[in-house]
Amino acid sequence: MLSTQEQFVAATKAHFDAQIQMITSLTSKAFEGVEKVIELNMAAVKSTMQELAESGKGLGAAKDPQEFIAAVSANLQPNTDKVLEYGRQLTEIANSLHPELTKAAEEQLTQTRQKLNEILAIAAKNAPAGSESAIEALQSMLSNADSSFDQLIKNTRQAVETLQSNVQESTTKVAPKATRSSKK
Repeated sequence: MLSTQEQFVAATKAHFDAQIQMITSLTSKAFEGVEKVIELNMAAVKSTMQELAESGKGLGAAKDPQEFIAAVSANLQPNTDKVLEYGRQLTEIANSLHPELTKAAEEQLTQTRQKLNEILAIAAKNAPAGSESAIEALQSMLSNADSSFDQLIKNTRQAVETLQSNVQESTTKVAPKATRSSKK
């Protein structure tokens, strides 16, 4: 049978191992997101460079100001569409990361709560007489920390949902205006 100290050390070690695993998982997910954004940016730069070369040829071939303006106008709509598509893809990347990061954080929170409760139970079981109020204070602090973290997660979700809604609404409003202005 394990001694109290060994149980406490084992529970503490398991808690720290879980934290390291969570940090590794979150870092990995964050790098995946950064990787996707870099790929998107590289594709956008490559496409833009090719289009600039092609449109430069078209602009250079214009014989008068009207042809020049027509060539510039012809390039506006495809570029506007590409900017909107880039924004949509960037939003998709962010939206795909949010649930994964939230899930990983919530799983870690659950594991951390369990480990802290185990550690607290070990401490309470083996606490000397007269330390009940200290144990109750620790339990109260743990409960308050849990409540605060739950509220933080709830507020973060609401903020992300509001941001996503605002981005979607802005994209919906900008797209028709961009289409109209490029057809003028």
